[in-house]
Amino acid sequence: MKQTFIIRNNGKHLLLFFAGWGMDETPFRHIHPAECDWMICYDYRSLEFDTTLIQAYSKISLIAWSMGVWAASQVMKQYPSLPVSQSTAINGTLYPIHETKGITPSVFEGTLQGLNAQTLLKFQRRMCGSAADYKAFQTIAPKRPVEELKEELAAIRQQYLSSLPSEFVWQTAIIGDNDRIFLPDHQEQAWRNKAVSLLHVEAAHYQQELFNEVIMNIK
Repeated sequence: MKQTFIIRNNGKHLLLFFAGWGMDETPFRHIHPAECDWMICYDYRSLEFDTTLIQAYSKISLIAWSMGVWAASQVMKQYPSLPVSQSTAINGTLYPIHETKGITPSVFEGTLQGLNAQTLLKFQRRMCGSAADYKAFQTIAPKRPVEELKEELAAIRQQYLSSLPSEFVWQTAIIGDNDRIFLPDHQEQAWRNKAVSLLHVEAAHYQQELFNEVIMNIK
């Protein structure tokens, strides 16, 4: 995976953000939380995570979105000593491919097999919810090659199917009631019976205002 600092002032508090599939740092560069460094993780063709980049931090605020919720959970179970003081999952679950707790296997497989430049735009349109939000997203959309995104999606499937569920405990899970990627009912089912505070919001799968609010309120 790629680990990129958006803000690096060598402080003691790190905002560690796991983005969704197909992302890079571009859609999030304009958000500048105060009083903390900020690293974004993306590209889950590999879940190898370099802890030496963050070993100087004494406090980590963890936020993950979409497929990043699963990726972050897998990383965190390998490094339980990381000083995570708060954790928030946004529009994602520990079960990225699941009939009732994630993206249904048929939809996931259809996305993977049919992925091309045109279907990627259709996915992004569904991800954004409104036409206005989709238009705004296109001005800051990642420029990664479609073939690379297909490799990432295939790798997520392989890694998910060959790994055990993570026991990492999230403190808060935010569910967008207009999410058309990770359906709200599936998110609700996935977090049921887990020690997590659930928060429902009026938001699509990708909602810049929601990211802004959550990130800017990091303390």
